[in-house]
Amino acid sequence: MRRDNLTWVSEFVLMGLSSNRQIQAGLFVLFGAAYLLTLLGNGLIILLTGLDAQLHQPMYFFLCNLAVVDICCTSSGVPQMLMHFLQEKKTISFTRCATQLFFSLAVGGTEFLLLAAMAYDRYVAVCDPLRYMAVMGRRCCAALAVVSWLVGLANAAVETVITMRLPTCGQNVLNHVSCETLALVRLACMDVTFNQLVIMASSVVVLLLPCCLVSLSYAHIVATILRIRSTGGRRKAFGTCASHLTVVSMSYGMALITYMQPSSTASAEKDKVVVLFYTVMTPMLNPLIYSLRNKEMKAAMSRVLMRSSETKL
Repeated sequence: MRRDNLTWVSEFVLMGLSSNRQIQAGLFVLFGAAYLLTLLGNGLIILLTGLDAQLHQPMYFFLCNLAVVDICCTSSGVPQMLMHFLQEKKTISFTRCATQLFFSLAVGGTEFLLLAAMAYDRYVAVCDPLRYMAVMGRRCCAALAVVSWLVGLANAAVETVITMRLPTCGQNVLNHVSCETLALVRLACMDVTFNQLVIMASSVVVLLLPCCLVSLSYAHIVATILRIRSTGGRRKAFGTCASHLTVVSMSYGMALITYMQPSSTASAEKDKVVVLFYTVMTPMLNPLIYSLRNKEMKAAMSRVLMRSSETKL
């Protein structure tokens, strides 16, 4: 495509992680196993939340949304990555690249906003337990989830449009494992100041502001926990937040390091690590963190299995 001496390519070549065939075979097995674990773990959370009535609570409603986000996140890039490990020519069409970019941005932004909503849920549960069910009613939970998804989708649409409109003047080799904003911006052959400003504004909306809300919620939570006199009471109160706090630390920590850093210190190799962390590691670890540290989730699994056994008998 050509317009005013600027060109847009019809496909991109992804350099990936390695050109060594043996290393690629090993990575295929590793990432393939991680992808299966992600689908199984998050699918189990969705299934348990739907089947067990005792999990029909605000916390598990948001956890179910987070599981959907994790499945979408890992499915937006990992299947293509696995396919490219087995191919000599690692290409992706312009349309598929734009689609992948949109979905990865949408689920990424939605996840940060959902984590902020979950922090608010934990704040109400610890700081105002007597009014918890009144405050976190179905309408409130639904509204928080809908806003998270809509803002994530809107942000992704804006970023995708302004990123894919950048001409590359014939250059189509992306030093990355997937179509990612920073990698595509580096390939542009025109001034990208506007794109950098939009990326920064986007980071503020879907990353920095939610991070501040999470920090504010946990500041109140910690203050409330410290006022609890009994050690057992403090441990129980903190236990209700431990899993969420672990996931928040992983997700926000890596994102802040990546998207809020000066452009002069950014590197393609660091971007690859971050994208792999978000598309492979985080979606796989989230269900493990919540299920292994959550007694209610374990109990729900036992109840569902018991009902299943009784039905067979």
